[in-house]
Amino acid sequence: MPSDNQRLALLPVGRTGRLDRPSLLLTGGSGVLGRALIDELSPDFDLLCLRRDTPLRDPRVRELQGDLVAPRLGLSPLAWHELALEVDVVLHCAAETDWRTPPQDITRTNLRGADTVLDLAARADAPLYLVSTAFVANTPTEEDRRHFPGAAAYLDSMARAEQMTREAGVPGAIVRPSVVMGDSGSGRIAGRQGLTRMIGSMVLGQAPVLPGAPATRIDMVPRDYVSRAIGDLVRGGVADGEYWLTASQEAMGLREFADVCADVAVRHGLPRPQRPRFIPADAVHRLLLPMLAGTSLPASLRRRLEYYAELLLVFQRELPFGTSLGEPDCGTRPTRTDLRAALVRNAESWAGDRAGLLSPNRSAATAPMEVAS
Repeated sequence: MPSDNQRLALLPVGRTGRLDRPSLLLTGGSGVLGRALIDELSPDFDLLCLRRDTPLRDPRVRELQGDLVAPRLGLSPLAWHELALEVDVVLHCAAETDWRTPPQDITRTNLRGADTVLDLAARADAPLYLVSTAFVANTPTEEDRRHFPGAAAYLDSMARAEQMTREAGVPGAIVRPSVVMGDSGSGRIAGRQGLTRMIGSMVLGQAPVLPGAPATRIDMVPRDYVSRAIGDLVRGGVADGEYWLTASQEAMGLREFADVCADVAVRHGLPRPQRPRFIPADAVHRLLLPMLAGTSLPASLRRRLEYYAELLLVFQRELPFGTSLGEPDCGTRPTRTDLRAALVRNAESWAGDRAGLLSPNRSAATAPMEVAS
């Protein structure tokens, strides 16, 4: 996608930002990871958060209303210049992650957004930290692209945004979190997220089949581990490199994931869900999707199974990722025990928010689909 921006050769002088703390522009502050980044960075930075419509209403940040895909974020030339004078660090966490969005819109948002923040960082002489995804390591097959065009567009656009960042010559780093789960202590997470929906369906017994072998790993890391690692990189002034924020060898398998969710269901008085039937990933296109297309299953169940097929095909990996967690200026590496405890708290948080809907008298088989959303 051609750039709308011409990189500056001459940088502005005479910054107008606060002198007591550096100024950091954060995109995606209202998202799954953004709220945790505000918690992590607000003690050390004067935070300026880009938002389009919905206010953050957080006294720790200043808000900048703008449009990520518009030239200059939709700002006037003067406001754009003043922003470049003020900003000391750019942290780009915003992306289109809804795979139901038309693929061309996913590509447009993720590439134009990256191009615009790269232009701002160059003008501001500020380092840029790009939050990508570890799953750029998984190249979608042609079958994946036909059946799951939104997920494929997401992965392709993030890989291209990384390439743009490497070619721009702006100091900073690329960070690649795996699946971001809720907080390791509270289990809470901002907004609706695929993993949380999956946890809910597993607790309710609404996932009769899952694509993948029982030992197939789901690499997921609590949001506070991810935000701490990013905070350490930014505070440490790390000016280059690519950092994998993943569970790696500690990632749990599908069977253990299902068993943890089943244990939570029992603790909340529900019948123990049957363990899902695990379907080899290579049989998803060959068997599962054709079966769903020609079945008389309720539409809600078909959509749910198709969604999990898409989610798990993207987020599974037979061999573990490497990880940078625990390295200098890159947070703490979680153990398997840490990750299991975090999953329990995530599932308990989901169930606690729906205490009125979960009862011994409501069977998992008859629970409405929206409960798991």
